[in-house]
Amino acid sequence: MKPFKDRIDAARRLAQKLGAYKGKNPLVLAIPRGGVPLGKVIADALGGELDVVLVHKLGAPGNSEYAIGSISEDGRVELGPEAREPYVSREELQAVILEEADRIRRRRALYTPVRSPENPAGRIVIVVDDGLATGFTMIAALKWLKERKPMRTIVAVPVSPPETLDRVRALADEAVCLGTPVPFRAVGLFYEDFTAVSDEQVVESLRDPHRGRQKTA
Repeated sequence: MKPFKDRIDAARRLAQKLGAYKGKNPLVLAIPRGGVPLGKVIADALGGELDVVLVHKLGAPGNSEYAIGSISEDGRVELGPEAREPYVSREELQAVILEEADRIRRRRALYTPVRSPENPAGRIVIVVDDGLATGFTMIAALKWLKERKPMRTIVAVPVSPPETLDRVRALADEAVCLGTPVPFRAVGLFYEDFTAVSDEQVVESLRDPHRGRQKTA
């Protein structure tokens, strides 16, 4: 597939595919940090609200980029087969879980210090990330979201391995993905510019959570 210029390009293409939700005030929940620039563009385009869903991958000890599971803001932990002995000791796994739980708490305090998270109950909710690899974080986000009883859940990502998308689609009402290339090695390879997103950029995007909401007379 043709690479995306950057996250903004990917988001604009996704927004076109999500046009059926324009004017329905969807809640766009972006997975930080890379999903937030996409979420902001999509929320603006659809006239929705933007917030974050705080989930984080659990990286393998000694190789934090390799996901062995994920943890959500409510403490739910999802583990892959590599997260168990003999690959990872119980002590190593517990240390990673505690570290990432603390990271989530610090991010919530930084991202939305003066307001509560948006309530997804009864809402059309679009969960956005800049791509899927193992899908652990998206799966954690969807399981967290299901307990909060949204009206409809849509996953929106630019790129994903086909088998990961299948696993994610089973947990949502709809999945919108622009490409499922094979072979699939890394999300960043499908972007010309995949510069890391900073916490400061996330905070700026969330400064007005109602940005993009259509006004009614």
